[in-house]
Amino acid sequence: MNDLPFALPCNVDELPEVFRQVHLPLGYWAHERPQALALASETRRWTFAELHARVMRRARAHAQAASTVLLPLRLGTVDTLVEFLAVLASGRCAAIGDPAWPPEVQAGVRASIAALPPLEQTAGDLKPFYIGFTSGTSGQPKGFRRHHRSWTQSFCAALCDWGDAACGPMIAPGRMHHSLFLFAALMGLWTGAGAVVQEHFSAQRTWADLVAHPGAVLVAVPSQLLVLLAFAQRRRHAGRATAALVLISGARWMREHTPQLRQLLTGARIIEFYGASETSFVAWMVADPNAPGQAVGHAFSDVSLCIGDSPQRPLPTGTPGRIWVRSAMRFMDYVHAKDGSAALCDEGWLSVRDVGWLDADGLLHLRGRESRMLVTAGRNVFPEEVETRLMQHPAVAQASVLGLPDEWRGQCVHAVVQLRAGLHPTVDELARWCCLALEACKCPRHWWRWTREWPQTRSGKTDHAAIARLLLADGPGGLQPWR
Repeated sequence: MNDLPFALPCNVDELPEVFRQVHLPLGYWAHERPQALALASETRRWTFAELHARVMRRARAHAQAASTVLLPLRLGTVDTLVEFLAVLASGRCAAIGDPAWPPEVQAGVRASIAALPPLEQTAGDLKPFYIGFTSGTSGQPKGFRRHHRSWTQSFCAALCDWGDAACGPMIAPGRMHHSLFLFAALMGLWTGAGAVVQEHFSAQRTWADLVAHPGAVLVAVPSQLLVLLAFAQRRRHAGRATAALVLISGARWMREHTPQLRQLLTGARIIEFYGASETSFVAWMVADPNAPGQAVGHAFSDVSLCIGDSPQRPLPTGTPGRIWVRSAMRFMDYVHAKDGSAALCDEGWLSVRDVGWLDADGLLHLRGRESRMLVTAGRNVFPEEVETRLMQHPAVAQASVLGLPDEWRGQCVHAVVQLRAGLHPTVDELARWCCLALEACKCPRHWWRWTREWPQTRSGKTDHAAIARLLLADGPGGLQPWR
């Protein structure tokens, strides 16, 4: 149910003043809907009145803190969210790090946060409120900083493009150091619909939350949805989930699973969206198993797209190039470990160094990240394109495509594949499958089988770096040559 005190906006300037900063609506809803559920987890449930009181008590504890506060890394999901809101309520900016960082990374991040200048107290919705961290090529996390307007404009974009359905309770079953789940939880508090979070991801708990909150919005990465589908296949469920939206991001969704997800969550609109920590939303589409493999959607209402080495020199429609984005949702700057993977800025345009193209209908297709591109026999190959093709094969559960040094080609294309249980395709079969859709230079020449649990980063993406290290080390570690 949409209880917002305004029509669904497409621009933050159309909002009442109290909705122009991320945390302020908490006080509004504590007054207007004090007994409505604001935040729930496995063990705790707080109304808006209770959560607001708790946040304001904690805000007083930050009265003498520096203007940017790095939250304790070992806090649980709920406590991180409460402390985050408390730091904002105290007029400060909150940074959320990853509890898995080694001590030397923690020390470096703390030093960079301590070196930041004091915040301007009169900046309004352009005041920094959040620093998150994303991986860099050096292994050091990049700290990206955002002001309130960039996220309240993102809330507006979600409401504008997805309508009333986006006003449901937000189910965000991930840790708050992942900006996708932090965004989802804060949007639930911002709209007044509330947020349901988890201290530790559980498919059973996610299903129970979906059943308990009709009309909810589930925000998930693909790996979580696959676990949820596997759970559904093993168990009969009491009750029926009636989600309004399923929002998928963080990694490429394996679209062949879309019919199963539709059957499990009957009536839910299943949306894939593409974006980045630095850009927020870029493009979205309704999940469709028949969509082109590299399509990621049409631009959000507030987003302009351009393809080319520079936004001043756009390439013709259908020609691949660097993707440039222009919107009010972009980040402010980096505050830690800027490196060769940092975003590029050019007269209001931003690129995170992804490469793709726009077709005649304005549909954005994503080839991959420049940093993963490999060159074999003088030809550019984007591993993501080959991985997408491999994972369309019914026997392939996971795939990682990498370039290893080769005396004749510069780099040679290697494929590491995890097969589905009980299925045993041959290398020749998979090679033919690739060659039916890809140029010969893109088809893997060396094949490996992965026999252990598939390596993933903490955000649910394939850990290609870990796989590459094993290949280069020429050790076993779950890898078997496949011929």
